[in-house]
Amino acid sequence: MFLFYFSITLAIASSAFYHFVAKSTPANVNFTVSLLVTYGVAFTLTLFTFFFFPTKSVMGELKLLNWASIGLAVAVMGIEFGYLLMYRAGWNLGIAAVLVTVLASLILMPVAIFVFKDKISWINITGILVCLVGLVMLNWKR
Repeated sequence: MFLFYFSITLAIASSAFYHFVAKSTPANVNFTVSLLVTYGVAFTLTLFTFFFFPTKSVMGELKLLNWASIGLAVAVMGIEFGYLLMYRAGWNLGIAAVLVTVLASLILMPVAIFVFKDKISWINITGILVCLVGLVMLNWKR
């Protein structure tokens, strides 16, 4: 049960911190250089996690990987570049994050249902409609 709550707490805290940091990245720095530093630090931190999740053979683990690791790298780069460009273009911190998350979730809904066979209830559909109403309200011009 610890992992259940720890994982969601980590994801939420990290996501909030991510958007704060992305919005705080200086506008006059080349964001490619910023991302090089980001991924260098991330690589170092990932190496550190071997203390918590040891493996007998890194090469053996590498052989078990599939296309998803490369796809994840492409997705992460797209997210990083996208948010940095959005914030430089003047997007509001709260609205940008909510808009992207809700729309990405809506895009993933058919994938979840048809590819991963996730079940969706009427209460889930109601939640989706509430999110759509929320998007309209977030972008409502006064």
